[in-house]
Amino acid sequence: MLSPSYPQRAPWGTAGKLRAWQQEALDAYFAAGKRDFLVAATPGAGKTTFALTLAGELLRAGEVDRVIVVAPTEHLKTQWADAAARAHIRLDPAFRNSHTTFSRQYHGVVVTYAQVAVKASVHRALTEGGRTLVILDEVHHGGEALSWGDALREAYAPAKRRLLLSGTPFRSDDAPIPFVEYAPDERGFRTSVTDYAYGYDRALADGVVRPVLFHVYSGHMKWRTRAGDELEAHLGQDNLKDVTSQAWRTALDPQGEWMPAVLRSADQRLSEIRHHVPDAGGLVLATDQTAARAYAKLLHGITGQRATVVLSDDAEASQRIERFSQSDSRWMVAVRMVSEGVDVPRLAVGVYATSSSTPLFFAQAIGRFVRARRRGEAASVFLPHVPVLMGLASEMERQRDHVLGRGEKDEDGLDDSLLEAAEREEKASDALTEEFSFQALGSVAHFDRVVFDGKEFGELAVPGTEEEQEFIGLPGLLEPEHVHELLMQRQARQSRHRQAREARESSGEAEPVATLPPPLHRTLREQRQLLNSLVGVYARQTGEPHGVIHAELRRRCGGPEVAKATVAQLQARIDLLRKRVRS
Repeated sequence: MLSPSYPQRAPWGTAGKLRAWQQEALDAYFAAGKRDFLVAATPGAGKTTFALTLAGELLRAGEVDRVIVVAPTEHLKTQWADAAARAHIRLDPAFRNSHTTFSRQYHGVVVTYAQVAVKASVHRALTEGGRTLVILDEVHHGGEALSWGDALREAYAPAKRRLLLSGTPFRSDDAPIPFVEYAPDERGFRTSVTDYAYGYDRALADGVVRPVLFHVYSGHMKWRTRAGDELEAHLGQDNLKDVTSQAWRTALDPQGEWMPAVLRSADQRLSEIRHHVPDAGGLVLATDQTAARAYAKLLHGITGQRATVVLSDDAEASQRIERFSQSDSRWMVAVRMVSEGVDVPRLAVGVYATSSSTPLFFAQAIGRFVRARRRGEAASVFLPHVPVLMGLASEMERQRDHVLGRGEKDEDGLDDSLLEAAEREEKASDALTEEFSFQALGSVAHFDRVVFDGKEFGELAVPGTEEEQEFIGLPGLLEPEHVHELLMQRQARQSRHRQAREARESSGEAEPVATLPPPLHRTLREQRQLLNSLVGVYARQTGEPHGVIHAELRRRCGGPEVAKATVAQLQARIDLLRKRVRS
């Protein structure tokens, strides 16, 4: 057992300089002087670093003499312990309920919510053994069951301080989150109170997270119901809820044509990004284990490389995630285990091939792709055109709170009954499939549009044209504002092409043999923007001024200043700078 004086003069530190929001949150914490403090920060923002910095400050000041971290999964226990070591805090991730205390060589332990729920008395004894800081990671999990909430309250009621962390501090049910403060909103509903919030919109502006482009695919679906009726529908059209659900499930069937086509497009996008970020990886989120294995087989056929498959009942799941994270392999396929909290910063392309559709699951899933390693990286997520997913993709920047007593639907009108399906293990998906048994007969994928920054681009794209490749071929290194501008330019160009096609069709003219290249001034504008974006990325990496970098590029490649350079001269500078950025 640790004594109150154990070692408080240690060289507490962090893995690096604090980000602005982390320092703000620290200042807010000490100014508030509260026992319970809720920090809601977008996935990928650095909640772990903030929490461990705070823990070090409290240990050094003698406010606490031990730290207990509660994490959602076994895999995250090791991640927390490794991160704590970089902050000079020693946490034991191997603590078990059979232990009565922890070794004096540690400052504390890391446990899971499930572990606490099994035997809360053991964890209460740990808490009472000293002045304890409890860090509840992704605290919304504490409301998953009444027994879990009761166990957490029993175990950690004696804690001197409790830090509550969440990337998605809301639930779609009425289970209160332990230790979270609730206050009436303007409608009289009890709503969670966040003490410090750092949303995706601000994180994107700060360069802490990546911009995410959603590549949306529709298509024609055909299936047979349990009653023997054969139905057809176009995914993305205004269908009844049941029809949409079954068309969606048909699209995700690995035996159809929709999933192979989307996986091929996603792999093309990954290849484009890997031109600029060589170790970029992709993740397919599957509904169940059977589908996950089938998707991995499809990817093997597409890429010639075996995908890493992560299943929750696999004893080596954590090791598989760790090996994938440290490698430069292209693809990982998983059911739910990596939808939250697992840190694989090189993930840049995702395929949302799961039937889960709650705001909570969606936000956590997309959170796997937003963590930025350097300015300019962009991420792409491929989605089926399902209304609920389109709505969630368009609301990436929305801040949510947990509201109690609002009934069956949340304020978006989304069916909260789907929450349980999203949060249970994948075996629940198997039961759901059995309940709504049907046979997928065929599917065809059509690129539909891109959603970025809440706006839609490429709407009503014509299947079989070059429009899909226009979006897949976007550079892998672009600042958010440049992504938006390029999308706007390509949208306008595609609109002109579409209008020209329609005019030719109405007049009976034949399709021209070759498409004219875009006007020179537009090509030059895009190249200048890309070059300036790459210069910005390289400047942040090296600390060199932009003017010095441009001068060096001119010296190496020749030609005048950017405003007067030709297409070939600009391309030569872009190619040279891409090589430097990669290295």
